[in-house]
Amino acid sequence: MTSSPAPAPSSPGAPQPPGPLRRLTARGRDEAHRVSSPLELFFDLCFVVAIAQAGVQLVHAVSQGHAGDGILNYAMQFFAIWWAWMNFTWFASAYDNDDVLYRVVTLVQIAGVLVLAAGVSRAFQHHDYLVVWLGYLIMRLAMAAQWLRAARSAEGAERTMAVRYASGVLACLVGWLGLVLLPGPARPWVFLVMAMAEMCVPLFAEKDYETSWHPHHIAERYGLFTIIVLGETIASATAAVKGGFDEHGALGELLPIAAGGLLIVFSAWWIYFVVPIHGHLRANGQAFLWGYGHYLIFASAAAIGAGLEVALEHAVGKSHISTLSASAAVTLPTALYLLTVWALHSRHFKVGIAQQLVLPVTALLVICCTFLGGWAVLAAGLVCAAAVATGVTLTARTAGRERTAGATAPAG
Repeated sequence: MTSSPAPAPSSPGAPQPPGPLRRLTARGRDEAHRVSSPLELFFDLCFVVAIAQAGVQLVHAVSQGHAGDGILNYAMQFFAIWWAWMNFTWFASAYDNDDVLYRVVTLVQIAGVLVLAAGVSRAFQHHDYLVVWLGYLIMRLAMAAQWLRAARSAEGAERTMAVRYASGVLACLVGWLGLVLLPGPARPWVFLVMAMAEMCVPLFAEKDYETSWHPHHIAERYGLFTIIVLGETIASATAAVKGGFDEHGALGELLPIAAGGLLIVFSAWWIYFVVPIHGHLRANGQAFLWGYGHYLIFASAAAIGAGLEVALEHAVGKSHISTLSASAAVTLPTALYLLTVWALHSRHFKVGIAQQLVLPVTALLVICCTFLGGWAVLAAGLVCAAAVATGVTLTARTAGRERTAGATAPAG
């Protein structure tokens, strides 16, 4: 992904003959009708398997009263999943040539994330990161191979950039071994240092040359992954409602949480997709911060689903936490989601102080809902729905005033 404000030249490269193998050259940034490929969609779906595993373990940890340890482990596992997904997404936006070798290497990356997913439970429960590291190793070796292949087809500064990416990926793999070899107390520090090192690789690699990622394609890729994560949230909450009703028949206790959760997820979708973010990425060069900031959007969206499961388990007496903690498991990630979407998306398109305040005030009100006991989730859902209605009303009024001003301007 890009790390400097000047856009890369949009050179689509020379036409390539059809065949099973083609040169891996940069695509044009202004390429028309660029959309996600079936391989990219398949890639996303397989990554959600790992996210679901992390969410299950987070539910278990929070329900058992180990929220601090669970959140830390969740943040670590989610970073590995998100970072591998993001690196592939930006690489594919610039270099996807869809030949046989590209497809095979991408399928290897998918296999890696499935290995990582298989190790998530051991990482949570026994702090054993070997399988997680092996899955990450497979994903990142495949990513380094893609960069080396791009370097082979490139020249000059572009070649240097691709080699830097491959070198940075491989160097960080060695650093992540600390999670396997070092004692438990050192592992959070290893994670912090290595996460910062990973995020510095694009800064180092692209300091002299920027990849030709496609703004509309990137916006679509992030949007589709947001949809998939929100869909996983609905699926996990639905399964929890079904399980609670089948085992306990407590429909009265479950329905307010289910209704509130549905309103939260519907509102989350509406709020994210209400703005055309690809125009912002093309216009002001903030794609670097935007892409990194989505760690919080994706992680909080997935955590909402885990929180709903925790609240549902508490409602039927299966958890060992207070009502306040069960409510916070939903309201806090919801508030974080709202604030992050506002910071990355909405504030760039809002006109006037009233529109700018809608999401920050909503996040504050959602946090206040935490203290409403068994009605906290439903209240939070109603607050989110009211925020959507308020935003739509304010936007319509602004558009109406602009139309009126446009109609009266010639007469003036």
